[in-house]
Amino acid sequence: MDDIFSALPVLLDRHNDNEDVRRAVIFAVWRRIAGESLAGRATPVDLIESRLKIAVADRNWQRNIEQLAKEMIFKMNYIFGRPEVKFIEFVIDSDAMRPSSTQRDRAELESAAHDQINDSLRKAADGIEDDELRRRFLLAAGSCLARQERLAAK
Repeated sequence: MDDIFSALPVLLDRHNDNEDVRRAVIFAVWRRIAGESLAGRATPVDLIESRLKIAVADRNWQRNIEQLAKEMIFKMNYIFGRPEVKFIEFVIDSDAMRPSSTQRDRAELESAAHDQINDSLRKAADGIEDDELRRRFLLAAGSCLARQERLAAK
């Protein structure tokens, strides 16, 4: 798995002008740095330039996780080999943290994600040799785009 993450900076270099690719890669690295337990409590929701926005369920999580921000930025940028993320903003967004409880919900979310996958993302994913990683990358990118579309519609 470490080999896969070492390829992410190369993917960014090849597609540095594609914000969807950049967002998906940075979100994936966030999840890696956060680990399973924290990633379930804090999820990336937006990236504007070098500012990463992370949703948490409540003020307690926001306050506690803010103490880890500098260390997480350092670890993320170490993986990239350059300062891709300069600031992490933790926002309270209980909707983003609400888990899908049924298989039907999961299928609907996955379908919405697939609907968002465009030619640009597919082209970026072509550089990923591992089939499962390519599938997960496309699903993560599509999910991010679908969520942005849902938020914009509110």
